[in-house]
Amino acid sequence: MYQYTEFDRQFVHQRAAQFRDQLERWQKGRLHEDEFRPLRLQNGWYVQRYAPMLRVAVPYGELSSRQLRVLARIAREYDEPEAEVYRKAIETQGLLGSHKLPTHYAHFSTRQNVQYNWIPLSKSADVMDLLASVDMHGIQTSGNCIRNITSDERAGIAVDEIADPRPYAEIMRQWSTLHPEFAFLPRKFKIAISGAAEDRAATGWHDVGLKLVKNEAGDIGFRVQVGGGMGRTPIIGTVLREFLPWQQIMNYLEAVIRVYNRYGRRDNIYKARIKILVKAEGQRYIDDVEAEYKQIIEHDGAPHTITQEEFDRVAASFVPPTLATRVLQSAEKTDAELRAHAADDVMFARWLARNVAAHKNPALRAVTLSFKRLRQAPGDASADQLDTLAELADRFSAGEARVTHDQNIVLPWVHAEDLHALWLAARAAGFASANVHLLTDMIACPGGDFCALANARSIPIAEAITERYQDLDELDDLGEIDLHISGCINSCGHHHSGHIGILGVDKDGKEWYQVTLGGSDGSALSGTPQAGKAVGPSFSAAEVPGVIEAVLTTYRDTREGGETFIDTLRRVGHDPFKAAANGARFKVEEAA
Repeated sequence: MYQYTEFDRQFVHQRAAQFRDQLERWQKGRLHEDEFRPLRLQNGWYVQRYAPMLRVAVPYGELSSRQLRVLARIAREYDEPEAEVYRKAIETQGLLGSHKLPTHYAHFSTRQNVQYNWIPLSKSADVMDLLASVDMHGIQTSGNCIRNITSDERAGIAVDEIADPRPYAEIMRQWSTLHPEFAFLPRKFKIAISGAAEDRAATGWHDVGLKLVKNEAGDIGFRVQVGGGMGRTPIIGTVLREFLPWQQIMNYLEAVIRVYNRYGRRDNIYKARIKILVKAEGQRYIDDVEAEYKQIIEHDGAPHTITQEEFDRVAASFVPPTLATRVLQSAEKTDAELRAHAADDVMFARWLARNVAAHKNPALRAVTLSFKRLRQAPGDASADQLDTLAELADRFSAGEARVTHDQNIVLPWVHAEDLHALWLAARAAGFASANVHLLTDMIACPGGDFCALANARSIPIAEAITERYQDLDELDDLGEIDLHISGCINSCGHHHSGHIGILGVDKDGKEWYQVTLGGSDGSALSGTPQAGKAVGPSFSAAEVPGVIEAVLTTYRDTREGGETFIDTLRRVGHDPFKAAANGARFKVEEAA
């Protein structure tokens, strides 16, 4: 993973000191609330429904065990609301039933960030100092700027990788951090980059999606998509360049964002994203970007061209870690031992099949630890769990872990011969569910339990579906299904890209849920990225589990051969599923 330079380290420590000064001036009344608000937002501090929320940047998802231990300490010592605040929060959650609002937790988001929901602002400067002590911060995790740049969680280790995207992502991070021209864009701006044949970073759904490719001559470059996004208007990005030489990517990004900054809507927050500009202007936007790019190259001296020397300097920080010195047994012996363990324990066999991926180094594997379990919100991790995760990373993965787009954790440097020992340790910690890409490996935003923007709660819906589908035999029979849940149209739970999407909506001041089918994030499982289609009017919270069950029963009744859910849906169309979903509503009404 990237190793901070002395400049990097000095920068985040100075930023933490600046924030402490700003906080103290606000507490003393020397900064008005309207003056302090943009300052705290620029450091990742929101004020949500009941309490502040901190968003911590995790560039391209990489975390060291040392960082994990500090994140655990922050959860344990600081993520605790005042008693009166928590009491009021619980009282307003009338439909939660047995659900409790978690404290002393961190939350892994779909943007490969880490969030906390209860840290008082009075303690925020202490938290920033702690983050800086392990090369972490919240800079540009909020505001109308270029946000955390995301990537494939298998970057640098994937067997289908064309080139490692992390050095490029790091160069972009350094370029975009505090970029004076792009500090106040019309709206927030998100970049994703993938270096593999399979798009595991959902690049098509981003303001800018970058995919490393090779041309016929074998040269490396980027396929550039611009104008993707979810929200009220789900749009897949438009391809501006099928191949752009890698050396020019920064100059081209400069042109893309300059044109957006110049012409993007600032009079309407719902029409301010670059996707609206690209959709409205079409070829004119593309022509303007090309003209701006030409100006940068021919007249401005191409100032952001990445030299080989600069690339090598950054890439040197991404060399594989030094693994513990040991005498490895033969691959044949390792395979035989794993087969024997799998024959003895079906749960281990399932885990090997679902949670373990091949690695560039034949002696190693990439292992996904599932953070999807009953009575715990998707992506949540307690302080104790974070400490345990750090221990597992140290013991099995050279001290490194990675946050995934799907709100799980990957250990990227696991010796194949250690897989059974890792499984035993992960099972003891509750991280060994063999459900990766199955129904209960769902994505969900924090929703109305925490977020001031949400129309409805996501967590109780996720819990109800998880509780209904606890039988792994049934989950295996259903096969690979992406279920995504968002508490509002802002789509932090990426419901548009789910094979099954659930969207919280407000109807007469009450919580309702719209169900969509057929979405895709662009992965090998889903195919070409696209937005799902609604199956009808919204459903009550009580109806949603039955609706999902009816949809899945229809799938089982109509699938052919080894079809997955998305395959069957595309073959037979939405109508049978729509009829089943709406039929489930009437059954609930009759029972009531």
